[in-house]
Amino acid sequence: MSNLSIMKEFWQFLRERKKWWLLPIVIFLVLLGALLILTEGSAIAPFIYTLF
Repeated sequence: MSNLSIMKEFWQFLRERKKWWLLPIVIFLVLLGALLILTEGSAIAPFIYTLF
């Protein structure tokens, strides 16, 4: 199963069930994960990890 089909299925779930409040939470979690992955090997990493 590809990532695209998971996103498509999630979008259909949001539309059918009217769970629009989930969208900002998911976007925030994806951005936070991307931030942690992208700064993993940089000099900024110790400052990012002190936030948690």
